[in-house]
Amino acid sequence: MDSNKKRELQVYATQIRLGIIESTHAAKAGHPGGSLSAADVFAYLYGAEMRYKADEPKWENRDRFVLSKGHCAPGLYSALAYKGFFPVEDLKTLRHIGSYLQGHPNMNTVPGVDMSTGSLGQGVSVASGMAKAAKLMGKDINVYTLLGDGEIEEGQVWESMMFASQYKLDNLCVIIDSNGLQIDGACADVMSAEPIDEKLRAFGFEVVVINGNDFDELEKAFEAFHNTQGKPFGIVMKTVKGLGVSYMENAVDWHGKAPNDDECKIAVDELSAKLKELEA
Repeated sequence: MDSNKKRELQVYATQIRLGIIESTHAAKAGHPGGSLSAADVFAYLYGAEMRYKADEPKWENRDRFVLSKGHCAPGLYSALAYKGFFPVEDLKTLRHIGSYLQGHPNMNTVPGVDMSTGSLGQGVSVASGMAKAAKLMGKDINVYTLLGDGEIEEGQVWESMMFASQYKLDNLCVIIDSNGLQIDGACADVMSAEPIDEKLRAFGFEVVVINGNDFDELEKAFEAFHNTQGKPFGIVMKTVKGLGVSYMENAVDWHGKAPNDDECKIAVDELSAKLKELEA
C-alpha cells in the first residue's frame, strides 16, 4: 500500500478509536472492546473500499454495510462521523435519552446506517438479502457485513451462508472479527467456532485469513474479494480486542463497559499521542 494512503488510514483509525472512547465514556455504557478491534476495518471500508456519498446517505447506488455485531455501534458511529455523515461532537450523546445515536444502529435515525441491527446473527441474513436484491436488479453494488467470532455461534448465521453460496453472491463480503473474546470469556471456552475458515469454505465461500489490524493485509483481502467470481467471499480477521488502549487490549472485562474519568484520560492521552505521531 502507498505509504501516504496507509498513514491517512492510520490517522482515520486512530480518530475512530478516540470517538469510541469519548462516546462510551460520555454514555457511561457501551461496548468499547470489539469496537476498537474493528476500528481498522471500519477505517479501510469507509476510507478506501466502499462507494458512498456522505452528503447523500440514501444514494441508491451506494455499497451497503451491515454491522451484524450491532453492539459495536460506537465504532461504526465514529467512522461515519469522521467522514461527515453527522457532526463528530454528536458522538458524546451516545445512549443519551433523546439522542439519535443509541446503543445499537438504527437505520431510521442515523445517517449512513443501512440496517438496524443488534439481535446477534441477523445482520448477515439481511446482507445476503441485499446482495441477492442487487443481483436481481442488475446493480453494481457490493454488500459488506461485519460479525464477531462470538456471534457466529448463532445458527442463523450458517443458514445465511448456505443462502449466499446457493445464489453465488460474489457481491457479498462477510467479515469476521476474530478477536478471541466474547462477553462471557474466551470464545474457545464458551463455544468454539474454530476452524472458522474451514467452516466458511465448507459452506461454499472463498476465504482469506488475515491480520485485521494491518492495512496492507486488509488491502490484499479486499483485492481478492474483487477478483473472486461465482461465490461469496469471507475475510477472517485475527484482531486484538481493545487495540489502541493499553489496559483494554485482550481484556475480556472491556467487552461491555465504559471507561471512568481516569480511565478515559489515560486512553485519550494514549490515542492523542498516537495521532500526533502520525500527523507529524
